[in-house]
Amino acid sequence: MGRKKQHTVDLDTERGIAPGLVAKTKKRLVVASGRSHEELSTEVAAALGTQLVPTEHRTFASGEILTRFEVSIRGCDFFLIQSFGPPVNEWLMETLIMLDAAKRASAKRITVVAPYFPYSRQDKKGRGREPISARLVADLFKTAGADRVMSVDLHAAQIQGFFDGPVDHLFAKPVLLEYFENTLSIEDRAKLTVVSPDTGRVRVADTWSDSLGAPLAIIHKRRDPNVANQITVNEIVGQVEGRVCLLVDDMIDTGGTIVKAAQALKANGAERVIVAATHAIFSDPAVERLQDPSIDEVVVTDTVPLPAEKRFPALTILPIAPLLARAIREVFEDGSVTSMFDGAA
Repeated sequence: MGRKKQHTVDLDTERGIAPGLVAKTKKRLVVASGRSHEELSTEVAAALGTQLVPTEHRTFASGEILTRFEVSIRGCDFFLIQSFGPPVNEWLMETLIMLDAAKRASAKRITVVAPYFPYSRQDKKGRGREPISARLVADLFKTAGADRVMSVDLHAAQIQGFFDGPVDHLFAKPVLLEYFENTLSIEDRAKLTVVSPDTGRVRVADTWSDSLGAPLAIIHKRRDPNVANQITVNEIVGQVEGRVCLLVDDMIDTGGTIVKAAQALKANGAERVIVAATHAIFSDPAVERLQDPSIDEVVVTDTVPLPAEKRFPALTILPIAPLLARAIREVFEDGSVTSMFDGAA
């Protein structure tokens, strides 16, 4: 009895699909870190259930930087975490070099996770012949190989439009808000007033006011365009006498704005002044200023590293890693970052 001839069916042809090979590989999330805030990066990786990519970092005697990933990242969904505290320019250059290395190592998609976006205050021209450095940084990220950017509390929302690709704008408000909901007493909540330190932060302060069910006050200040970090408080709009005032801002640099605002609030009869900010830059002499008697407590997140010499008794530092980890997971799994913030992101 002769063998029955086997009938071979070209399934690709029958289904109208071009012949080819199906890869057995799956999506792989990889987290790498620059040297600016390795503690934060390690916490984010741990929250995601992974470890940081083993990476070789070198700074040569000439000041030039070399970065090399010690394992393959080919085809990975690559997240590079780098914050931008001082020295900001060195960390910016390191980020660009790491992006170039990841691109040349064939990472499939590259996301820069910059909890604090560098040069974010230079988002427009205040005077003629000035740069728009925030746009320049976005262009540098793109040119170096970034497909996506993730950041927390951008100084101005318009920075999202500077990057030619997706931008995930996260908010630290849920982290800070949870702290105050758990620590403010019923008596404090009854006489709480949310205060915007200047007119530029009114929209943010207004959302805080809604969330806490507290009235809003606004401090009108004037900044001398020719003198850096020089603030003059003119007047307070709203009732602050006998109130617990919560000053909310996106960052504290030298502390000039916050201290002037706190002093004005106390001079107008405020009972207590609590400061809440996302980014604790704390350039000198911020630490000394923030220990002014007009400020009762300062609450920040750890988007920027804070060494021991920049910490003081009235300072509370909240972890931002869980928020970043959740956002990274949403992006990796093609989920919704917006859902993390009730549709506001």
